[in-house]
Amino acid sequence: MRMGSEWGAMLVAAVVTAGATSAVVLAQAPAPKTYTATATVKTAGGASLTAPVTITVSRWTTDAERTAAMAALKKGDAALKSALDGMPATGTIQVGGRSTPLHYARTLSTGSGMLVTVVATQPIAFLGAGMPEQKPKTGYQYAFATFEVDGSGKGVAGDLAPAAKLKLGPGDAVVVDDYGVEAVRLTAISSK
Repeated sequence: MRMGSEWGAMLVAAVVTAGATSAVVLAQAPAPKTYTATATVKTAGGASLTAPVTITVSRWTTDAERTAAMAALKKGDAALKSALDGMPATGTIQVGGRSTPLHYARTLSTGSGMLVTVVATQPIAFLGAGMPEQKPKTGYQYAFATFEVDGSGKGVAGDLAPAAKLKLGPGDAVVVDDYGVEAVRLTAISSK
């Protein structure tokens, strides 16, 4: 997953800044929710790897926490990591048998549904060179997922960066730099 593209940067900026554009309106904090999906990645050799994903949101990040996270990101990665780690957990993301705590969970209304974004302050896995457990690289200390669900809670599309860097791009757009070479797609998304 290469979220460094202009589209990815714009999408992430809208998600994290929550209302930076008039086309996207911040949804009122929904009730706690559980989402399930299938993560799929195609290796450079053409093989497909899949794993079940369960995202459990026990609470949603507040406006004040979002503001603090954005202010911290402007100061750099160490400040963002410290700010997110200092926030109460928002739930968990489980990929296969590995569960990782989340420290950021937000939704944005899309008119016909919502865009959900979650961030963990530790990576889930290092995917590279077609192998699921590559050696860690400095700075890839987050896991990031974003996906859209319609009004009935069925998934439209989604992406997962199991090991990522977060940084600011032009116009304060949050850019996700994924450790992996290949995109990890979330499919068969549903909410419970």
